[in-house]
Amino acid sequence: MITKESIDKVYDAIRVEEVIGDFIQLKRSGSGYKGLSPFTNERTPSFSVSPAKQIWKDFSSGKGGNAIAFLMEHEHFSYVEAIRYLAKKYNIELEETQQNEEERNKANEREGLYLVSEFARDYFHQILLDSEEGKALGLTYFKERGFTDETIATFQLGYSLDSWSALTDEAIAKGMNVAYLEKTGLTITTEKGRKIDRFKGRVMFPILSMSGRVLGFGGRILSKEKQKEAKYLNSPESDIYHKSNILYGIFQAKPFIAKEDNCYLVEGYTDVIQLYQRGIKNVVASSGTALTQEQIRLIRRLTPNVTILYDGDAAGLRAAIRGVDLILAEGMNVRICTFPEGEDPDSFAKSNSLEEIQAYFGEHTQDFIRFKASLLIEEAQDDPMKRADTIRSMIESISKISDPIKREIYVRECAKIMEISEEVLFASLAQMNQQQLLKAQQEVKRAQKETPMAMVKTPERLPRIFHLEKELIKYLLLYGPKECVFEDKFIYYDPETGEEKVQEISQKAKVYEKLFLELQADEIELSTAEFKEIYTFFIDKYQHGLEDISTIINELPVSMASIIATFQAQEEEIRLHSWSDKGVEVKQPKEADLSYAINGIVLNLRKILINKKIEELRAEIIQLEAEKGDPTWAIQELMEYNVLKDTISRRLGSNLVYGL
Repeated sequence: MITKESIDKVYDAIRVEEVIGDFIQLKRSGSGYKGLSPFTNERTPSFSVSPAKQIWKDFSSGKGGNAIAFLMEHEHFSYVEAIRYLAKKYNIELEETQQNEEERNKANEREGLYLVSEFARDYFHQILLDSEEGKALGLTYFKERGFTDETIATFQLGYSLDSWSALTDEAIAKGMNVAYLEKTGLTITTEKGRKIDRFKGRVMFPILSMSGRVLGFGGRILSKEKQKEAKYLNSPESDIYHKSNILYGIFQAKPFIAKEDNCYLVEGYTDVIQLYQRGIKNVVASSGTALTQEQIRLIRRLTPNVTILYDGDAAGLRAAIRGVDLILAEGMNVRICTFPEGEDPDSFAKSNSLEEIQAYFGEHTQDFIRFKASLLIEEAQDDPMKRADTIRSMIESISKISDPIKREIYVRECAKIMEISEEVLFASLAQMNQQQLLKAQQEVKRAQKETPMAMVKTPERLPRIFHLEKELIKYLLLYGPKECVFEDKFIYYDPETGEEKVQEISQKAKVYEKLFLELQADEIELSTAEFKEIYTFFIDKYQHGLEDISTIINELPVSMASIIATFQAQEEEIRLHSWSDKGVEVKQPKEADLSYAINGIVLNLRKILINKKIEELRAEIIQLEAEKGDPTWAIQELMEYNVLKDTISRRLGSNLVYGL
């Protein structure tokens, strides 16, 4: 873990205009800078950078933040990756917290695996360009595919000599660790102890992570004399290479996917490269493997929209169908475009111009329901049983969609295509959803019997913050996607008269948006581990279009599902008891009530943080006075926090108070 001191050094060194200027062209505008948005297609600059405040704002997309936020948005770095990038840019040596020997060895080993992989990438590329064999075989092959020098450089393509141990010998001569060469699969040790190259005599396709690190390789055989060997050979699984978690071309494609707000998904390496070279740069490949959830989630970090481009043969069509349900289950939008018989993305891109390709995509891209219907109907023909199975399969796909509006639209579309009543399809969908929910509830009950819920076994007296966080999670789960008007009161002082005034502001937002923005603004993190996990999970789901929790209940970990079930059961208990019929008034969560309750929760959390800060400052003042130091700054800060506490207390006078 990077030390706080090192992170502080990075923050002190950052100049937001310098960081952003590496990626987009900025022009001076007053005291700041302006440029074209890298997130949208615009002609008039709306991207603003303020050196004084060290922040940026993109008015066309609504995004903004500091330099680190920009790197996370634009380059899709993690927070740690952004820190490391900036440390390298500003020549800051990062200090790591103390690790035990095992942790240190593991970290060193991973770095060693990356090191030998990057060495191999550079070696293969140099062999391709400079050696006689590389130019005669490898470079000729790529040129015959139509790849330009620029494309070869962009994808760092290479060639492995048709020699038993050329790479291994060179790596050892350069001081590389043999154990790391073996663990990455670059070197194989035979039964007799001989060390040989895995990829000998193949053209090489380096496989990069989203941040550009070399994870592994794909190698294609060239010799016609070796027909018994696999046409393509991939690196084996290792600590850095997991085939199901990787998409070929993601590093090159990520800025274009984000900008176009769409990702084209193909099968093979050359499909990606050929389309990229033609100008379709928002394209990645599953590298010949069946599409996985991990791969889909990589795409979802960049865009919710996927267009599958698969071969027009039977195998390609089947692969497309398998991928559809997985993509829908992740809350994403999916379209399919297939190519004429005998064509694949590689051959089609090679023989057509960019304009022709774009026109073809425009004419032949279908939403998943029409694609699936046309494919399955052809198979069913006049067989009523097969037709019924086809309809059932389509409804099953629709059930994966979390957005109720989208579900309804697709049901109506399916009814038209299949010539069946909407009522029957809606009934089938409801039955399918009910079965899924029932199954999930049974799993939860079974888990509860085996392992009592952690929430039940709480201490007799829990901290007040626990109850607040519990209420926050309850509202997030039960009313997260619900839109309502939030009434906020802001206390300020008239600059001319000094008179205290109250301004009321109405803001329309969804419940989860309100909670997220309020907690983010104050940098509030939930202290209860279970609640923090639920909060993070569902904020992400809501941001990606989740409207109904029941649609994903079967995907949740048992511990999370148990807590959710508890909240749902409490709400259900109120309804079933029919308190109003017995003369007991039970306040229902109307729009105004939601606003009232959520504002109260946020304000009380804020007050807890302020109280904590006040106690810290009091302790600081006592210590400074004992050490004969100057406590003036601490006293001033304490006075400011007391004023803020008083302001919040007065706002809470007309809001919910949780025993503070």
